[in-house]
Amino acid sequence: MAEIVNKTATVTEFILVGFTSIRWLQILLFWVLFLTYLLTIMGNLLIIYITLVDHHLHTPMYFFLRNFSVLEIGFISTAIPKALLNLASGNATISLVGCFTQAFFYFILGTAEFFILATMSFDRYIAICKPLHYTVIMNNQVCIQLVVGSWLISFLYVIMPLVLLFRLPFCGPNVINHFFCDNMPLIKLACTNTEFLERMDFLMAIFTVLGTLAIIIISYIKIIVAVMHIPSKTGRQKVFSTCASHIVVVFITYGSCIFMYVRPRKSGGLDLSKTVGVLNNVVSPLLNPFIYSLRNGQVKTALKEASCSKDKILLCHFKTLCFIMYTCVQIKIGMLS
Repeated sequence: MAEIVNKTATVTEFILVGFTSIRWLQILLFWVLFLTYLLTIMGNLLIIYITLVDHHLHTPMYFFLRNFSVLEIGFISTAIPKALLNLASGNATISLVGCFTQAFFYFILGTAEFFILATMSFDRYIAICKPLHYTVIMNNQVCIQLVVGSWLISFLYVIMPLVLLFRLPFCGPNVINHFFCDNMPLIKLACTNTEFLERMDFLMAIFTVLGTLAIIIISYIKIIVAVMHIPSKTGRQKVFSTCASHIVVVFITYGSCIFMYVRPRKSGGLDLSKTVGVLNNVVSPLLNPFIYSLRNGQVKTALKEASCSKDKILLCHFKTLCFIMYTCVQIKIGMLS
């Protein structure tokens, strides 16, 4: 393990504390994380594949779900491959450039997820509350604009605080009490006054997380009001079942992120944030495809139809095998130096 630099030196690499220093536990965690990572990738790839090949799923709802799965694959891949490499090798270092690159993609993708989730709730609101105008309002052009807008706004929203973070001087110590390069552990290592950046991060987290959450809550309040006017009990259950998957994903994603970023910095420690970070970075992306596939009748029907086609099975297995091989090579050589 690399030595901690003294306070007069310029930091060129960081040491990620990770989960434990006990070697046999590191090996056990490696296999748990490795299998979780593969399941997450394959689950989200399956959602992407099914929503592409089944023409019944060529609707705005599944267009947004497909983009959300792409985001989930990218999001989990920002932190977990490097964590796996560190656990396998026992070398917990990450270069300064690698750390900043990881933080950059983590926050860009994470912020985009909030806007996509808000967009998905808006889509459900239009579909349920304005069904006669749904195809006109949520046409292909609008859907593409909403997705591209989510990516663009996310980039513009987080680029300034990230630039300020990357310009901070780091002169020691260089130990990050986390398993990836999160912003708060990094800010705490800067050898300068970071009060302005901490306040900026806190305010931007409030506006991003709570702002998009407000859109989701308002959308579902309107949905609930509309559903209450449906005379048929079966009709009400059908509408609620379509929204249930999205609500569960929102609960998991927002619950962990509000705890990690939208709270006073002095409440709770980094060890607790690291534990919640596992929920946000590992558990949430793993559960999302299973939540959508197990609770969604159309997706389950599409999966059954796909499983009846030998050609589709072979194609799916081939793609999965290629991706597993590619992932293993990535983990072996390390995504980040």
